[in-house]
Amino acid sequence: MKARLQTSLGQQLVMTPQLRQAIKLLQMSTTELELEIAEAVETNPLLEWAENDQPSLDAAPGADERPSEGSDGPDDSGERSAAGDDDWAPGEADWSSGGSGGSFDDDENGSAAERVAETETLADHLLWQLHLSHLSARDRTIGAALIDALEEDGYLREPLSAIAETLLPGMRADDAEILTVLHQIQRFDPIGVGARSLGECLQLQLDVLDPQTPGLALARRIADGPLERLPRSGVDGLAHELKVPAAEVDIAVQLLRSLDPRPGTQIGDLAHDSYVVPDCVVWRQGGVWRAALAGHAGPRVVIHRGYEQMIRRCGESDAGYLRAHLQEARWLLKGLEARGETLLRVMRCLLQQQSAFLEFGEQALRPLTLREVAGELGLHESTISRAIARKYVRTPRGTLALRSFFASGIDTDSGGEASSTAIQAMIRRLIDDENPRKPLSDAKLADLLKTSGIPVARRTVAKYREAMNISASHERVRIA
Repeated sequence: MKARLQTSLGQQLVMTPQLRQAIKLLQMSTTELELEIAEAVETNPLLEWAENDQPSLDAAPGADERPSEGSDGPDDSGERSAAGDDDWAPGEADWSSGGSGGSFDDDENGSAAERVAETETLADHLLWQLHLSHLSARDRTIGAALIDALEEDGYLREPLSAIAETLLPGMRADDAEILTVLHQIQRFDPIGVGARSLGECLQLQLDVLDPQTPGLALARRIADGPLERLPRSGVDGLAHELKVPAAEVDIAVQLLRSLDPRPGTQIGDLAHDSYVVPDCVVWRQGGVWRAALAGHAGPRVVIHRGYEQMIRRCGESDAGYLRAHLQEARWLLKGLEARGETLLRVMRCLLQQQSAFLEFGEQALRPLTLREVAGELGLHESTISRAIARKYVRTPRGTLALRSFFASGIDTDSGGEASSTAIQAMIRRLIDDENPRKPLSDAKLADLLKTSGIPVARRTVAKYREAMNISASHERVRIA
């Protein structure tokens, strides 16, 4: 074998700084976005707050169309049909107040209660992605067992054999099958979850980086072996061991330090808001559901024209400094515009797909996956996932998470599909209407659902009932 040099042509997707920023802005919640923009205004002299930072109502009805007290506000039960003679529309106060004013919030039980964010655990976040995945029912069962075994930091420290034991006696799975499902979970958000060691966690995060990232190949080598010796050997010792220049090792180490060694804690850190701030507002006008961005969804900043004009008059060094900040300011404004456009496109698609859900409640929620929405909009599934992450919409039914518009499905006898959320709503309604002296068993509930054209097994009914925190039939007996 001989060493030789050769050239080749190829194409690679390189993630530009502005694309990275756009992705970062898209997945932020409204609260995080406000903090991000406030920091940008403080550090960039070319950015300033707009003088008249008032939300535009061009796309929404005016204040004079706001309904009177108690006219089509949210119902406590959440099951009342939103259909009616009078269309609900957000008034000017509703838009500018961030969801705290207007007749829509005057219900004594308060949509304030509806706006309180439920703390999302890592398991909740991963199970939601699992149920929206295209894995088989068997693989989803294995995936649920794996997710249940993860620790709060996102690591899987139990051996695969222990996971196999938890699946018994209902299912027998070998280590290879469990490992295959684990690799699927490791591709979920946050990246790095499901790792069995620090090295594997970092490797998973390195795998999604741009191949042209400086120090990437060497960082993989370090994560794959001598990582544990880094604190003891240092950069120079590692360079001697790997027989590469210390400067290259330093770049690779800096790259590794930029990664998250405990990815599971991201979810807990992100669920810190005590109140939900809606990103979109949905209303019905002329029998048609419409959507627009909430006025506070994107804090308004503009480029400081005084500094922009100064670039032409100042010296070369100052001009270079101002041009760099001007470029950053333009990237930020373009990123904010792209975020709003993407969010609005996704919301309008969800309205088209799930209008019955807003009209009639959870029982009308149709099965919908990220892939379907991505295909309809011509976007990647990951873009849809980022667009709906921690985003909320204000509707006549209350303030809802965008993720609540998605649901997995079960085939019905009529040839269609019923979403898992709709089936849970049916189970809840049947239990609410049952005789308290003779509660419906899971088998009886399954029979009643089959009569309605939804063939579900008794164990599926039990799983849905437990997910809704409803006790078993023998615990629901009441002497009326």
